[in-house]
Amino acid sequence: MKDLLKDPRFVIAKPGIVRLNDHDCDPPGDLDKKELKKQLEEDKERISDLQEVLFAAGKHAVLLLFQAMDAAGKDSCIRHVMSGVNPQGVRVWSFKAPSTLERSHDFLWRHVQSVPERGHIGIHNRSHYEEVLVTRVHPEFILEQNIPGITAVEQLDADFWEARYRSIRAFEEHLASNGTVIMKFFLNMSRTEQKKRFIERIEDSSKNWKFNTGDVKERGHWDSYMKAYEAAIGATAAPHAPWYIIPADEQWETRAMVGRMLREQLEALDLAHPKPDAASAAELKQAKADLLAEKD
Repeated sequence: MKDLLKDPRFVIAKPGIVRLNDHDCDPPGDLDKKELKKQLEEDKERISDLQEVLFAAGKHAVLLLFQAMDAAGKDSCIRHVMSGVNPQGVRVWSFKAPSTLERSHDFLWRHVQSVPERGHIGIHNRSHYEEVLVTRVHPEFILEQNIPGITAVEQLDADFWEARYRSIRAFEEHLASNGTVIMKFFLNMSRTEQKKRFIERIEDSSKNWKFNTGDVKERGHWDSYMKAYEAAIGATAAPHAPWYIIPADEQWETRAMVGRMLREQLEALDLAHPKPDAASAAELKQAKADLLAEKD
């Protein structure tokens, strides 16, 4: 069976210079979708078992971040990979444009509130990285945040963006040092594939609700978004908060790769059910004796 994570198109980004054009999005001609689905189903069963132990142990939290261009398959990837888990231990946040209240706080405020507690898996569909992606392509949005000293787009220089990257690095380092496992996925879809999916959403009435005419306008900024992603990934890739560049032109391949990465990360935690201390063990023993002594 093919080892998904040995595919040369799957990349764990390194700090520094990132060039997304160097990473192929297209699936190979011999791609076997049945095999991908089978592998994902096997991984989902294992993820479900491990999630129960994660919840019971309560020592670690897992934070999954999904970033991509529109129509890259973030929603469907989350749905397929996480469909077997206990919903009591998982929560998904889909971040839209910040509200007036959210803009009145620092850019990390709403994301800090959405960090999963220990024992839980948190999924952020878009994340704090929007503040160095969308705002980098549309710097005028920064002016709506009323940041002291920032009154014009021209003031958003390299030092400003580096300060934001520094804040993100510190935030993620703080989470990791307190037991949160961070996995950041960039679904690397080609511009050609995005066009194909947009047309499918327009032509299929059952998918019309997924399409926003504004998405076509944003598509016009494709090159600017790629530069923003390259800068953000290169500035924030770290061993404790890695970026995984996942080929996304074939959605089943994307799902299978994300599922395998999550499974392997949970296994690496060496999770175990908590063992009762002496006092608790004695209480359990007494409880069992009391139950057996009952007359039915």
